[in-house]
Amino acid sequence: MINWLTGVAFTAFGVGTTWAEVLGFLTGLVNVWLLVRRHILNWPVGILNVLLLMLVFWSAGLYADAGLQFVYVILGCYGWWAWLHGGAHRTPLAVRGTTRAEWLALGAAGVLLTAGMWLFLDHLTGSTVPLADAVTTALSLLATYGQTRKLVESWWLWIAADLIYIPLYAYKDLWLTAILYVAFLLLCVAGLRAWHSARQPRTAELVA
Repeated sequence: MINWLTGVAFTAFGVGTTWAEVLGFLTGLVNVWLLVRRHILNWPVGILNVLLLMLVFWSAGLYADAGLQFVYVILGCYGWWAWLHGGAHRTPLAVRGTTRAEWLALGAAGVLLTAGMWLFLDHLTGSTVPLADAVTTALSLLATYGQTRKLVESWWLWIAADLIYIPLYAYKDLWLTAILYVAFLLLCVAGLRAWHSARQPRTAELVA
């Protein structure tokens, strides 16, 4: 199965595109579309998506992104549970804004994650883009965590990550994945607007 997934499906822009990248493209679009609509099935589809992209990134030498997919599987399982039972008295979560304390914690985590992964990738791996790899990894982790808690501003983190991912994947000749992240960027804008409309009143956020 892995040999088939890593085999070339077709050639785009003079570069072979694997079946893993093709299926990652399709499941990624479905995943984000379901996420925009706040549909619980985004989590199992997302888990399948990250397993496929793990193969794509490892083959391209994006080691932090490949390793990140393991964390995404864990976050996907947690998000699946949290959306069903993570609210008050184990009720479904409601969409809300990010509190000041959450922003401070996310900011500190982002700095530490970026610095730690940058040093690791630069000194202990063959990554050709250690800083970009580290920044996008940190942003993606923080954005995914925010979406497990249905935080509106998590979409802003995804938008920032996508703006880096698009040229990064083009540089690595992952053209189909780069096009996918252009679509992700547009879906993130739609998700930001949809979740903003569905968010809880500000008074509910202050006690979260």
